[in-house]
Amino acid sequence: MLYHLLYPLHTWFSALNVFRYISFRTIYAAMTALLICILLGAWAIRRLKALQVGQYIREEGPKSHQSKAGTPTMGGLLILFAITVSTLLWANLSNAYLWLALLTTLGFGLIGFADDWLMQVKKHNTGLSSANKFMLQVLFGLLASIFIYLMPEFDTRVTLPFFKNISPDLGLGYIFFSTFIIVGASNAVNLTDGLDGLAIGPVTIAAVTFMIFAYVAGHWGLANYLQIPFVNGAGELAILCGAVAGAGLGFLWFNGHPAEVFMGDVGSLPLGAFLGVTAVITKQELLLVIVGGIFVMEAVSVILQVGFFKLTGGKRIFRMAPLHHHFELKGWKESKVTIRFWIIAILLALVAISTLKIR
Repeated sequence: MLYHLLYPLHTWFSALNVFRYISFRTIYAAMTALLICILLGAWAIRRLKALQVGQYIREEGPKSHQSKAGTPTMGGLLILFAITVSTLLWANLSNAYLWLALLTTLGFGLIGFADDWLMQVKKHNTGLSSANKFMLQVLFGLLASIFIYLMPEFDTRVTLPFFKNISPDLGLGYIFFSTFIIVGASNAVNLTDGLDGLAIGPVTIAAVTFMIFAYVAGHWGLANYLQIPFVNGAGELAILCGAVAGAGLGFLWFNGHPAEVFMGDVGSLPLGAFLGVTAVITKQELLLVIVGGIFVMEAVSVILQVGFFKLTGGKRIFRMAPLHHHFELKGWKESKVTIRFWIIAILLALVAISTLKIR
């Protein structure tokens, strides 16, 4: 909005020429989202408490978590509000990729909201059924993938990290591949959201990482020099990534240990979908496995635990899944698990960024 209002005036006021630069608008989108979360955070927490939207803690979970029962959840609404407002303020709203990514994020937010609303407000014990939730995720992911596939000049080849000459073309199958990436990322972040600050930290780190890739992918000169696929218009996604990173930091102000609020499914599902759709649009689909390595580890730990339990008639690989609970039951304090996972996320982000030169 500010881009469309102020940049046309640069011929009269040369200082407004800064609005043409994605880097400038990305920085201020991040700052805007951060300030929205910090300034509205306390008010949002009071509203959630008034609605009696308190976190339910599973009895079979770690005993140390029982004290968290009643902590306000659905804080993801604040994250989505901050992301949406800051993106609309600072982005070029004529960019189709930007709208695809933002609407996909908000679409998955609706799924999470419905689940949280049924469970927390309507006191429906399980919220949306697993089957209904998954079906809606696939539907939204499929719609996003079809629109991406239909974008003019969009390349259906898959980029392999560290390899510049290997790019298999999936053709029409790219739609299903993209859907898998978006839905898988959404559920992986959802599984990671189990400790104070555990999910939002790696999401913020991943958003900053994809901010770099979006900027490079949308810049013909840099993309050509670094030998990564050029995606005309993808650079504007850097502003959305900046907004997510800023909102993540702002939410962490209240979500850090001991958490005053949790994001709920209305936060974790859309943030995961955002990472998935951004990876697809920037042609870094498989790089998401590295950038979001924490989320992959958490999801795989659940798959292995459930599969091994069924195959062996009740035996377990981990003391508890997802993986962060395993370390808790080994005696690690919650804050130590979180910080160590953040450190791993930073290292994985650096490895991902290094692929820009290692090809």
